[in-house]
Amino acid sequence: MTTREEALQYGLSFAETYLEAPFHDNNWQLVRVRGSKKAFLWVYEKDGLIRMNVKVSPESRDLFRSAYPSVLPGWHQNKEHWNTVILDGTIPENVLQDMIAESYELITDSPAKRIYEAVKRIPKGKVATYGQVAQMAGNAKMSRAVGNALHKNPQPGTIPCHRVVNAKGELAGEFAFGGAGAQASLLEAEGVVVSGGKVDLNKYGMAII
Repeated sequence: MTTREEALQYGLSFAETYLEAPFHDNNWQLVRVRGSKKAFLWVYEKDGLIRMNVKVSPESRDLFRSAYPSVLPGWHQNKEHWNTVILDGTIPENVLQDMIAESYELITDSPAKRIYEAVKRIPKGKVATYGQVAQMAGNAKMSRAVGNALHKNPQPGTIPCHRVVNAKGELAGEFAFGGAGAQASLLEAEGVVVSGGKVDLNKYGMAII
């Protein structure tokens, strides 16, 4: 992802989004969310290079700025909450997509956002059921939505969806988490014992307060 068109195309792939150039300057193009009209992606050219501004969590802000010289504090925006990313080809495309996806999730107040934030609260060495995640996300009846959201996990390295099991402690099918045995391997690396494709919820289940 090095061009304006690629960045905008990916931004517009998210639900209920639209493109706008609000400053009477076509160099500045924003992707907004319908309803709230909030912008989560700003794309523009500066010093001969295409750049994008994306909203970030404190953890992602510091991680991306330290990992990539092409990630800078947000230009013309709150530097605590926004990063400027120079699309110079030095950042892997999947990382750029993660940045845009996180910005979209931070701007929108969607069930998926609440689900992902709930999953982040599952501690290492513990698991939670789909129902528990739904409860933590504010609606105990949306267990199916939890499963759908996790299979579309935009940030596998940040959102630990491998820590979610069904009500019996059973792991997901082999199509998820990178193939057969991948979820078990991730859990076992964190100290969770998997036996017969299941986790002992009495021992490893997260207590919901």
